[in-house]
Amino acid sequence: MALVVIVVGLVAWVGVRAGLARAELEAAIPLAGDMQRQVVAGEGDAARLTGEKLTERAASAAVLTSDPVWRAFEVVPALGPNLAVVRQLAGAINDLAQDGIAPLAQVAGQISVDDFRPVDGTVDVQPLLAAQPAVSQALTAMRTAQTQVAEIDGDGTIDQVAEAVVRLSTAVNAAEPALDAVDKAVRVVPNMLGASGPRNYLVLVQNPAELRSTGGIMGAVALVHTEAGSIQLTQQASGASFPRHPESVLELPTDTRNLYGAITGQYMLNVGLTPRFPLSAALAKEMWRLQYGLEVDGVLSIDPVALSYILAATGPIALPSGDSLTSDNAVSLLLTDVYQRFEAPKEQDDFFAAAAASVFSAVAGGDADPVALIEALAKAGAEHRVLVWSAADAEQAVLDNTTLAGGLPASDADTERFGLYLNDATGAKMDTYLDVSTSVGQVTCRNDKRPNFGVEVTLTNTAHSDAGKALPKYVTGGTQFGVSPGNVKTIVSGYASPEVQNLGLTRDGQAAPYLPASDEGFQVSALTVELAPGQSTVIRYNWLGTAPFDGDLELQMTPVIHRNETKKLDMTC
Repeated sequence: MALVVIVVGLVAWVGVRAGLARAELEAAIPLAGDMQRQVVAGEGDAARLTGEKLTERAASAAVLTSDPVWRAFEVVPALGPNLAVVRQLAGAINDLAQDGIAPLAQVAGQISVDDFRPVDGTVDVQPLLAAQPAVSQALTAMRTAQTQVAEIDGDGTIDQVAEAVVRLSTAVNAAEPALDAVDKAVRVVPNMLGASGPRNYLVLVQNPAELRSTGGIMGAVALVHTEAGSIQLTQQASGASFPRHPESVLELPTDTRNLYGAITGQYMLNVGLTPRFPLSAALAKEMWRLQYGLEVDGVLSIDPVALSYILAATGPIALPSGDSLTSDNAVSLLLTDVYQRFEAPKEQDDFFAAAAASVFSAVAGGDADPVALIEALAKAGAEHRVLVWSAADAEQAVLDNTTLAGGLPASDADTERFGLYLNDATGAKMDTYLDVSTSVGQVTCRNDKRPNFGVEVTLTNTAHSDAGKALPKYVTGGTQFGVSPGNVKTIVSGYASPEVQNLGLTRDGQAAPYLPASDEGFQVSALTVELAPGQSTVIRYNWLGTAPFDGDLELQMTPVIHRNETKKLDMTC
């Protein structure tokens, strides 16, 4: 009888502790997301308190599931595997909370997003420097948690336990990229702001009314000086003011020369012909040195659509022309109205440069809401409208493989990535009227299960039927490059990873001649299309994978003005 009482008591002990541990875990997991949202919203004290609650609940769950009685019951058939998984979950969450979230919570409580608002053109870089150790430690803990959770085997457990494994796995996998981005920022941004010494950066304002692979011609170029957090716009020039060099200012890779021509390295307006932004930046850096004798420390790029996102954070800005630049009118004012208002290219360039300088002054002067500004820059970065290159190898290594780096679309075991890059061949500003929609998909038809991939792009010239007569010659090109006024001529290049096989392309359902090439090992198919007003064409790039694949598909492309979200392409055998 005594033995029965003991057994019943032990079962009750484990049952009660299991219920308590489950409650602690269910309360702990959502707290991580709450803390992340509070940090982004600038609620530092709330984030600190949330982090402390998470740490307490995680520690409690770990204690409840780690006593000798619990471990003994893990050998019981049916019940044991569930207890083992709950213990592993509690341990992973507790390790993450103690090693990562606790120090991060303390930093969150000491720093406000408002700390990063410039005051008289200066950002206090000390909070960023102070945050570096905690953020690095938190990222290490997060990656350790990813590994721990991935090793938990939830097969054969009850639904509630299996679901808890999935929830935690989803949470840590979703949080890691954001934390990685913060880690990169606190490592790179202080130095870019001159924390370790004066820096000079080129800022290229790309004009997507005349497309280049990276976004558009370099309509305006500015020099920004940073020192101890101080940010100053010290010089401006139009892209067209740079001379056309007889030879490329740097030795071009053979692939770049074959695909895009030597002009890529000869003229500032054309450095974005290649989709490899590090190469574009190095060329721009050298052109600035040759023109002004200054060796810059890095190159940043932005476009008017990104400026419109930033204007949502600053509010309307008064321009020297008397115009009010807003998030709603920035794109039309800078990419359409300016050509109707000014006939002389210099006047257009001056207007473009003045707008960029005004936005810069508003941000540097602290006029932007810091949370809204971070959100605007994040959105622009995700769309490849903001690109960054550093001449310092260590800093560039941190930027590599981020959306800011502007590299080619490298695939991995989980995601097959493709590239689609557009270069204007009209020789004018007609890409304001180019609408672009894209889709990607795959189908498996072969016995060896190698998948067929498809990347489809629909291009439409949305200009009015009388555009050739109604629009200024500067916009249409006026037949200067052999294109009928009102038409849009575009070089369209599809990229796939070096491992895939190029199966060519179709245009409007029919096989079409194209240029097969390679760029840094990537498979490339390129063709040139010319569209009259109202005309559309559909191009499909076809590729064959090397092995069975059931992961994600992504498309990286030129950040055009009018772009629809990439959709799923339905493919059949």
